[in-house]
Amino acid sequence: MMETAESRPWSDLQLELLGLVLRRLPSLADRVRLRAVCHPWRSNSLFQSLPLPFPWLALPDGTFLSIPSSEIHRLSVPEGACCQGSIDNWLFLMHNDDCSLMNPFSKTSLELPKLAKAWKRAMYDPDFGFNPIFYKLVVPSPLDSSPCSLVAAMIMDDGNYGTLCISQPPIAIDSFRDEKHPVWHLGDVAFFDGKLYVLGGFGQLFIFELDKDIGISAMECIIDSLGDLGGTPQSLSSEVVYMVRMYLVECAGRLLMVSRWLRSVARLTSDDFSERKKRTVLLEVFEADLRTNPARWRRATELGGHALFLGQHSSKSLPASECSGYNEDCIYFMCDYPWPKWSANPLCDSGVYSIRDGTITPLVAESAAVPPRHVGQWRPTWFFPPELV
Repeated sequence: MMETAESRPWSDLQLELLGLVLRRLPSLADRVRLRAVCHPWRSNSLFQSLPLPFPWLALPDGTFLSIPSSEIHRLSVPEGACCQGSIDNWLFLMHNDDCSLMNPFSKTSLELPKLAKAWKRAMYDPDFGFNPIFYKLVVPSPLDSSPCSLVAAMIMDDGNYGTLCISQPPIAIDSFRDEKHPVWHLGDVAFFDGKLYVLGGFGQLFIFELDKDIGISAMECIIDSLGDLGGTPQSLSSEVVYMVRMYLVECAGRLLMVSRWLRSVARLTSDDFSERKKRTVLLEVFEADLRTNPARWRRATELGGHALFLGQHSSKSLPASECSGYNEDCIYFMCDYPWPKWSANPLCDSGVYSIRDGTITPLVAESAAVPPRHVGQWRPTWFFPPELV
């Protein structure tokens, strides 16, 4: 006679099986729900080494969109604070003239009280009233492990000038404004191998030297242009007007420049930003070859198995194999280039670009019911939650 198999409660699920399930969940919210089933699952999940979940997208109304599940989340931030960018799982918050970096999960905060004053002093001109429109903060090492890290903040204003502020919380050290120096259009900024690089117009790449007091002591143009790699790509029509946005990012131990080509598909007729105005049609990737003399750009055809999240206010690359739900050699992008007064839906020009075959697929499935949360003062930015909370 065959014996009946003894049933065991779900709370006795083997540790290995629990870890296998957790590693297959790209959404942090789903991992939280799994841990909430019972106390054994919650305690045993702490022993699991998990890949990073898929990042969230900060929306203009102050909420966060979880891409895989299309769920909307809220995180507690100080009342009246407005997010202007991010660094990994830290939000760059502004409230009047107060600036800070905050980890909304650990509630750790790094005050930057003199940062706003530093860039206002650098930008001050009695004849012009320029206002900041974009912020980009970068650090040479993760803030979670190096809370006293150097912070470089790039601020673009509506006069198309950039200001670069160097700070080490809680003090602002030095500032640089591109209208007074030979950098035509301060485009983006990134740390690479502990050094600070700045992207100028027409593919110019500058390296900034910092002295022992964290001040800007010197700057040098190490790449003066794209050279023969410049111009409209052959796959695009020469009869169409395009807008090009440039990004600088470290990826797989390389310093990359990404050119994002946008096509105008309607004429701007009012102050309202229409979701039909521009669409990304192509992304080009170039690697800074710093071993040659002089240094030069060369075209890149792969990302070393990484996934690259591209943004005006935050860019980051991670090995796709070590993360959950990421695609190798792909660039994730969204609409974060309209000025703040237009507050456009960040999903209206979003997608996933494969550098391998040049195809663009939707960032969010067309069947996903994502509410149009595009009204608000927050700037769209990538936000990378921890493995577990």
